[in-house]
Amino acid sequence: MKYLKFLSQCQILNRRNSLQASEVGFGFVKYGGSSRKSLCTRSEDTVLKDFMEYLDALKNYEKSGVPKSAGTDSDEGFDLGRMRRLMELLGNPQSNFKAVHIAGSKGKGSTAAFLSSILRAEGYSVGCYTSPHIQTIRERISLGRFGEPVAAKALNSLFNRTKKIIDQAVELENGCISHFEVLTAMAFTLFAQENVDIAVIEAGLGGARDATNVISSSGLALSVITTIGEEHMAALGGSLESIAVAKSGIIKHGCPVVLGGPFLPHIECILRNKASSMHSPVISAYDTGNQSKIKGISIHNGRPCQSCDIVIQVESEINLFIELFDVQLYMLGSHQLQNAATATCAALCLRNLGWKISDRSIKDGLQHTHLLGRSQFLTSKEAEALGVSKPMIMLDGAHTKESAKALVETIQMTFPRARLALVVAMASDKDHVGFAREFLSGGQLEGVLLTEADIAGGKSRTAAASFLRDCWIKASEELGITLVHDKMSDYQELFNDQLDCSASTIQNRTILAVEASFLSSMKIADQILRKRTGNGFGIIVVTGSLHIVSLVLATLHG
Repeated sequence: MKYLKFLSQCQILNRRNSLQASEVGFGFVKYGGSSRKSLCTRSEDTVLKDFMEYLDALKNYEKSGVPKSAGTDSDEGFDLGRMRRLMELLGNPQSNFKAVHIAGSKGKGSTAAFLSSILRAEGYSVGCYTSPHIQTIRERISLGRFGEPVAAKALNSLFNRTKKIIDQAVELENGCISHFEVLTAMAFTLFAQENVDIAVIEAGLGGARDATNVISSSGLALSVITTIGEEHMAALGGSLESIAVAKSGIIKHGCPVVLGGPFLPHIECILRNKASSMHSPVISAYDTGNQSKIKGISIHNGRPCQSCDIVIQVESEINLFIELFDVQLYMLGSHQLQNAATATCAALCLRNLGWKISDRSIKDGLQHTHLLGRSQFLTSKEAEALGVSKPMIMLDGAHTKESAKALVETIQMTFPRARLALVVAMASDKDHVGFAREFLSGGQLEGVLLTEADIAGGKSRTAAASFLRDCWIKASEELGITLVHDKMSDYQELFNDQLDCSASTIQNRTILAVEASFLSSMKIADQILRKRTGNGFGIIVVTGSLHIVSLVLATLHG
């Protein structure tokens, strides 16, 4: 094949560079009661130095923000033809493996993690490509039967072999090749090089114009659309309808599509009409025959998990059936149960297409799924390293009003009596007032510490903490809730008295504070909860962005 010929030529030309790449060692950290490999090492920084510098020189929309209408079928949209030309230069590696392509406003990363885990439990060698990353860019590309992030040595070796070709593409496209396009091309090249049995691909933005959409109908096993929500509105046309059209662009001729949901009726109609026009069978994970429920919460291996039943009974263009009882999910919340059900439908659909996937592998895969920064609880030792003495610390990268609502519901379900203090940092292009409103209406909120975190290594998309304060004040006024904040005399008295919360005038009011340092925010959140809860149970929730989650983990394990 053209790709294999290309790879052979690169290996001959660059064997010396490949041999000189250094091995990357792994340290071990305790996470959730089990030993897990630390993703970041100093040797990685050295090994990937040239690669990271190369990527940093390219356009990075995660750092700068996505242009208006970038994900729509318009003259302003991302140029998928450019990505196809890059893949052609690389020998079209995406034609050498079967793929499941996942798009959606929320839940696509979790669904990809669930499905990848299921396939690995069956013994398949799986390539998984997701974004963004938390600690290291290697997280975006996992390979093999154990779901390990790609080794720094392997990534660097591929970069050395392909750099001349990527340089050629950058020149041919007048410098318009982006950070995400190069990463996507390298992921697909690695999957072909490692001869994976199947790849699970998460779309970056939208679907139709996204760089991952170079997968053809002949290479696609099935597509999955998880949800349709109001994220990246401007980039995807400004309406839920235009977002649905963009996401539906991953549906390919004759290939089944799994719909996660729930969807508004007219949005589901858009997706189904597109599938009908492509002669693609539709499987709904939200079908009336599907019964998924959370039965209870317990602590297992030192971490909370939810016991669930998942029953899938779909009778439509493709018939699917499975009964899974007492599934122990470490991914918490009703939204994660729906993601698990969506991944289960996808696995059953693959089984219908001839893939060997047992019921046991589906259950095991769901139960062994973890994701950094999603309902992640730190150990007491990690909390102490952050200067927190008593409360539990939860990390969750929620950054929309929908994900904030899901997070509030998850905490209320898991720890109904817990008092909360939030440490929040966000990107500038989010619905900050809507996000704040969900937490303020959830109750039991003792304090909110607003801080800042770089977005994708830069500050251009970082929302100023003072701006976030104004948004929280606005949300509180809309809800008729009085906060204690730095524009009030009560606030000054409060902090001048070392957070003495005994004054009746402020005893039951949420404290809103702006802090430049997230470490200071953690310590103040700790003080607020200790003063307010006494012997009660408190949780510090770090949220608003996966980037502040990354900052916390980098501080602990960097």
